[in-house]
Parts: sequence; structure tokens; C-alpha cells
Amino acid sequence: MDILRQYGVLFIIAGVILIVLGLMVIFVDFHGFEGILPGDIHITRKNFSFHFPLATCLFISLILTAVFYILRNFFSSR
Repeated sequence: MDILRQYGVLFIIAGVILIVLGLMVIFVDFHGFEGILPGDIHITRKNFSFHFPLATCLFISLILTAVFYILRNFFSSR
């Protein structure tokens, strides 16, 4: 019965993550995603354009690190 409880919690967490990702897709569709954070590098020249979302990459890395840390602590304690 304990394994079924863990699977249930896992499906609930996966559902919440999918809902958040869906809301992010809707937000990005309305507002665009490139260059929304300060620290993103965008260089435009006469015949050249370069965009590197440095701050966005760091933000996504921070969020994923926190999510995986929480999931690891949740499943290792049981």
C-alpha cells in the first residue's frame, strides 16, 4: 500500500508541474520570452544579430535545482 501512495503523490506532483508548464506556455505566447530578464545579452549590428539569454538560463537552472532538491528530499525520507 505504501508504494501506491508514493505513486499517487508522484502523479499529483507531475500534474501540478504540467499545469505550471501549461500556464508558462500561455504566458510566453502572449508576452514573448526572449529578453524578458535583465542580464540577457542581445547584440544587433548592421548584418548581424546575437541573442544569449544568460539571466534566463540562470533563472531556469535555479528553479530546476530547487524542484529536484525538494523531490529528492521528499522521496528519500520515505
